[in-house]
Amino acid sequence: MAQLLTPAEISTQAAALTGWSVDGATLKWEHRFADFLAAMKFVNALVEPAEQMGHHPDIFISYNRVVITLTTHDAGGLTQKDFDLAQRISQLL
Repeated sequence: MAQLLTPAEISTQAAALTGWSVDGATLKWEHRFADFLAAMKFVNALVEPAEQMGHHPDIFISYNRVVITLTTHDAGGLTQKDFDLAQRISQLL
């Protein structure tokens, strides 16, 4: 099982991510795309990296708005897996 990060580690890593915020025991990202198709194209593009990394985000889609929440459920909070996947997702934009 992945090891939980300390509050200091979370702070340091969160500062290096653009557009992501720490919300309790999760990392959260929200973006509005041009339309529904653009939002779905983005969501579909993140499937492969998530599968490759063996870590899967919680995704909320409302028309052109996509909200991604990351946490390591089996560890009960934020781990390195969450920050690694956040980096990969950010590269998709």
